[in-house]
Amino acid sequence: MIIRLLMLCFAFSVAAAQTAPHTPASPTSTPTISQPSSAMPTNQPAIRFEDATNQAGIHFTHSFGSRQLGSLLEGTGAGCVWFDYNNDGLPDLYVVNGRPLDDSMHPYPLLEKPSTPPHNHLYRNNGNGTFTDVTEKAGLNPEMYSVAVTAADYDNDGFVDLLVTGYGKTVLYHNDGNGHFTDITAKAGINVDGWAISSTWLDYDKDGCVDLFVGRYVKFDPKYRAYYAADNYPGPLDYEGDTNKLFHNNCNGTFTDVSEKSGLSAFAGRTMGVTAGDFDNDGWDDIYVANDRTENFLFHNKHDGTFEEIASDTNTAYGQNGESTSSMGPAFADFEGRGILDLWVTDGRYNRLLHNTGKMNFDDMGATNGVSQANAQYVSWGTGIYDFDNDGILDILIFHGGLIHLIPQEHTLFRGLGNQRFQDVSRDAGAVLSERTVARGACLADYDNDGKMDAYVVNLGAQGTLLHNVSPATGHWIGIKLVGASSNRDGIGARVEVYAGGKRQTAERVAGSGYLSQNDDRLHFGLGAAATVDKLVIRWPSGQEQTLEKLGVDRVLTVKEPK
Repeated sequence: MIIRLLMLCFAFSVAAAQTAPHTPASPTSTPTISQPSSAMPTNQPAIRFEDATNQAGIHFTHSFGSRQLGSLLEGTGAGCVWFDYNNDGLPDLYVVNGRPLDDSMHPYPLLEKPSTPPHNHLYRNNGNGTFTDVTEKAGLNPEMYSVAVTAADYDNDGFVDLLVTGYGKTVLYHNDGNGHFTDITAKAGINVDGWAISSTWLDYDKDGCVDLFVGRYVKFDPKYRAYYAADNYPGPLDYEGDTNKLFHNNCNGTFTDVSEKSGLSAFAGRTMGVTAGDFDNDGWDDIYVANDRTENFLFHNKHDGTFEEIASDTNTAYGQNGESTSSMGPAFADFEGRGILDLWVTDGRYNRLLHNTGKMNFDDMGATNGVSQANAQYVSWGTGIYDFDNDGILDILIFHGGLIHLIPQEHTLFRGLGNQRFQDVSRDAGAVLSERTVARGACLADYDNDGKMDAYVVNLGAQGTLLHNVSPATGHWIGIKLVGASSNRDGIGARVEVYAGGKRQTAERVAGSGYLSQNDDRLHFGLGAAATVDKLVIRWPSGQEQTLEKLGVDRVLTVKEPK
């Protein structure tokens, strides 16, 4: 009897530990983030979001396939992508979904299966703030338990294609250019067994065609049920990790598996999120892999078709105390306007803001700028780093949700103040951020082309949320749409520098960022009071450098690479 009481108390304490209070905890270290920097004016315009889900007509409900949450597969959730599939200048939304599998796959299978299984959805942007579900017409309803998605024009034909990953299956869809997509997975030579999760596209050998990196999570065994009651289900360390896959684009519509040749297959982990970027400014994209309860990987591109794993040497492998964290969503961003990409990683505890020293090493700044302390009470998943108020300084948006229980949590927004400082404005940024959900993947885009970055978040086992940025009196902005010629048509891997108002801002065009998701392919820059872009510099993957001067603002500018 005493043992049973102790077990019940332990279960209650674990569940309670996941429950987030209404107000974020005050950070204990300096500088604090609850008050704006004294160097910044206190009357800055607020960042505000509103829930536009119903108004937009996006009626998506995520399914984990069973009547109650009971496995690692079900708790992983799903992601989304914004991409302009019909080239009308408006970002469209594709959201992936789980579904009921065979009863043996679920500890708590549905007693009655739905006549129409839950499935992925493509929502066409109508250009008036609303969307139309065109999934059936597009042919984008695979019979699979989908988890993540990325987009890229892999064959350089001018239409963006889709890669959908999930449990036991990965599908490459070719955009036919007429609103329809065709499954060409086998024809293209894409073969990924096991549990495929986050992926990213990058031209690692700079031949003008984007290659494909696919992360794999664990070797999931649905029959394994050894766990403590408070844990709800076996965790990631209860299963063997897996290796990741790299496919070289042959520039003829097919791919070759180079996982072993590149050196990547030598490393087994538990991949959650993946992104690629040139962290050392050598002109070649590297790959960062956020692992679950396993040290993270940083694969450095050696320029010869191979990669070297250097996470431990660069201080990007572990958490602040040398622990293997439950890392979720990685994103590269130049927080300080130095022309160097820093690294932001969400996880199950503190999150990590890694300052790139420019010397093949990173310093963890989370404990000193207060962002980590304020997020320690949450489990962080999807994230986006953008200038939401267009003041010329990057902000951080983070979505939270219970880890092993369906415990809803509110979400956080940190407004950038400059000099590596942030202000927690979460509870003043609109009721939608205070609405508790069990968030997972999130993708960001300026879906209505008003110059303000919006977001969509997938909520585990519930309706997703479209967050519309309605911030008042924001600054000027410019969006950059890249079209490669000698480089890959998407311009993936291109480095863009914007000089305006006496400041330099840098961003890289990436595919795959955050958790299970991908953002708007157009690079967004807030310009503050600057009414002109003095200079725009683009360093294309081909090696070409292109400079444009005296550009108008408050518009999306399409830039084509010179042939």
